[in-house]
Amino acid sequence: MKDPIHNYKADFPILNKDFQGEPRIYLDSAATSQKPQMVIDAISDFYCTNNANVHRGVGRMSQVATEKYEAARQTVADFINAPSSRNVVFTRSTTESLNWIATGYAAQVLKPDDEIIISVAEHHSNVIPWQQVAKQTGAKLVFVNLDTNGQIDLADFQKKLSAKTKIVSLNHISNVLGSINPIAKIAQLTHQFGAKLVVDAAQSAPHLKLDVQKLDADFLAFSGHKMLGPTGIGVLYGKMDVLEAMQPVQFGGEMIDEVSQQTATWQPVPIKFEAGTPNIVGAIGLAAAIDYLNQIGMDNIEKIEHKLVKQCLAELKQIDGITIYGPQNADQHTGVISFNLMGLHPHDVSTGLDLEGIEVRAGHHCAQPLMQYLGVESTVRASFYFYNTPADVQKLIEAIKTVKEFFEDGFA
Repeated sequence: MKDPIHNYKADFPILNKDFQGEPRIYLDSAATSQKPQMVIDAISDFYCTNNANVHRGVGRMSQVATEKYEAARQTVADFINAPSSRNVVFTRSTTESLNWIATGYAAQVLKPDDEIIISVAEHHSNVIPWQQVAKQTGAKLVFVNLDTNGQIDLADFQKKLSAKTKIVSLNHISNVLGSINPIAKIAQLTHQFGAKLVVDAAQSAPHLKLDVQKLDADFLAFSGHKMLGPTGIGVLYGKMDVLEAMQPVQFGGEMIDEVSQQTATWQPVPIKFEAGTPNIVGAIGLAAAIDYLNQIGMDNIEKIEHKLVKQCLAELKQIDGITIYGPQNADQHTGVISFNLMGLHPHDVSTGLDLEGIEVRAGHHCAQPLMQYLGVESTVRASFYFYNTPADVQKLIEAIKTVKEFFEDGFA
């Protein structure tokens, strides 16, 4: 395990280089994380020493590639405490995982007048697939509201749960508010009605210690690129009963068992879902990312981020005219902080911060129903990871004040 005062930035090549001749502070990890040298080396090493296709080849290189690919699956299973590596399906992203669940499972079991519950705080990737499935099946999409901390309002959730509920699909952590939902409690309530729980863990897998068995989610999805891994690799976790019932949504090589002119049968779970040549190096890169995270320890990552968020929230609250969305208490918060400055468009604030060397994000963050719920069109979002430092937070605060003063002086 790494020393808790380790200089993590030193492990990330991009964080040690100027951008167009200027030093940069990266505060957009909720969109995508940076990659440590350890992950870059794992990807390069595979292509340089053992690039071959998996599962079907009898040659030594193919066998080694298959071993590495399946070892990566086991690494993911261990990371989330899945019962078996067979519970882990490799996909392209959280988005693809959620689409596969909606199309391959939910569309098979939903009937007219059944209900799907999601929240107003979901990413579009956890809204649109359910809209489409509802249209296809005649099911009804039901939205649950939030409490004052930006978490799922459990009272409202319980009111909307019924015998008609067949699917509940919620984020573990909001990509806008940084609020953490009580998934284990939600699972208990959901299962009392015999419904299945789908969890979007895109923002929690990089930051919290996940235990899918304790959470008791039926499905759970996350992406590699938000947790130090490469882009183009995602994970779909499922309990074995729902994976067995779920139908593949892509067909071709790898996933078949036998094919005749008129019929075909599938490989067992999870290979039956992985048609074609998979993202082998993506899985290997994700495994390297998990190894790196394990060296730090997810508990340590939580502690580092908590200190940064506590510092940032305290400093932000001292700035006149600022509105912070989501939990106001750092204990209920992850490293995502969204805010607006009164009278200033978020894009103007983001551009001003960019000129000050601070990389944040402005917009609706693929969560327009939440923006409507909050009564805004967009927000500025700063998102921290363990490789950020208290100095980064302080520079953000100074930059916000500079941007605020510039616009106030410019329009005075």
